[in-house]
Amino acid sequence: MANHPSAEKRNRQATKQRLRNRTVRGRMRTAIKATLKAIEEGRKEDAQALAKESYRLIDRAYSKNVVKRNKASRLISRLHARVNA
Repeated sequence: MANHPSAEKRNRQATKQRLRNRTVRGRMRTAIKATLKAIEEGRKEDAQALAKESYRLIDRAYSKNVVKRNKASRLISRLHARVNA
């Protein structure tokens, strides 16, 4: 465990940030799964609307450094290809 006040504070901050990152990542993954489910079920208009929301959440996760640039780009690219197929 932390022995110095600065290390204790850092632990508190890391815990808060971990929870925030988990929320952002979870919302992103849920949106992607909803889009893929709409594609499987053949709901084209819904899939396009959900994809737009997914792109936004992926970009937000990247801007908050939850996912790296290449992963965000790859997720968007693969999702876009599935929606257009």
